[in-house]
Amino acid sequence: MELLAKAPVLGCAGKMQRQRQRGSALGRWICRAVAPPRAAPATPPRVRLRDGRHLAYAESGASKEDARFKVVFSHGFTGSRLDTVRPAPEVAEELGVYMVGFDRAGYGQSDPNPNRSVKSAALDVEELADALGLGPKFYVIGISLGCHAVWGALKYIPDRIAGAAMMAPVVNYWWPGFSPELAAEVYAKQEVGDQWALRVSHHAPGILHWWMEQSWLPTSTVVAGTTPLPNERDAEIRSKMKADGTFQQKREQATQQGIHESYYRDMTVMFGKWEFDPMALPEPPCPVHLWQGDEDGLVPVVLQRYLAGKIGWINYHELPGTGHFLSSVPGLGDNVLRTLFSDKQ
Repeated sequence: MELLAKAPVLGCAGKMQRQRQRGSALGRWICRAVAPPRAAPATPPRVRLRDGRHLAYAESGASKEDARFKVVFSHGFTGSRLDTVRPAPEVAEELGVYMVGFDRAGYGQSDPNPNRSVKSAALDVEELADALGLGPKFYVIGISLGCHAVWGALKYIPDRIAGAAMMAPVVNYWWPGFSPELAAEVYAKQEVGDQWALRVSHHAPGILHWWMEQSWLPTSTVVAGTTPLPNERDAEIRSKMKADGTFQQKREQATQQGIHESYYRDMTVMFGKWEFDPMALPEPPCPVHLWQGDEDGLVPVVLQRYLAGKIGWINYHELPGTGHFLSSVPGLGDNVLRTLFSDKQ
């Protein structure tokens, strides 16, 4: 305000008019910067949580009333309630599986949660399942960064989980169970912008939004969609999504509540300071499966192997010649569901 007060007063009416217009424009910009994003109309079905927030969801597969298995999906970074493992419809019907995906807090048409954490993500899953009447136990499947909700479920609500699957789960380089030397070596191999984005997410989450919006600072290639992808299928999928507008459409769908409440808060939750180390969790009372491609350009396979080696109760499935976008791998969705329910068939 002191700088504004010292601004020179222009002597002619025309200059004064232009100054007022600039001031008005500046005021509008400030309002947009500090005001909370306006929520889009709630067209999908939503459930109301205990704290008053709403979660938007989408159902697929067999009818809930006739289903043998009930699954809650936690979508990945930039995803939505419409994401699934893409099983063949006939397989979902044969298995009798009801599936529900939801916009995680702050995504799509789900209300933001300024106190979002790994624990709150797990409790959102539980509240959604209870609101939809999924019974005392249900299955959870996480995709990519959305797997933090699965880790949270195994920590905070293990008795509610009948089985869990994680597909290319994102890792936190600061989990205590990792070898510090290995984590540092792999971290240093990332793009410089990604190193900085994760560093800020972990050490200074309060400035991440500001940091990510500065064009002169190194920021996330994942958000920009420019991360080098060593797997040919991954590269082709992303190239096609950018060419046909799908990449931008997904971004607009995910960030309806503001990019800070979706992308950036996701980063601070995933790469922030966790209340627990997944590698120190006790064995849960249900089977847990993890799928990882050995050509994943977003989640280092060496860290996933290390994690799986430290957790004796993880059923680790490594896919040769496969990248990060596992939902697009032909037949994998069918295999994930059959494997997840194998002890009940």
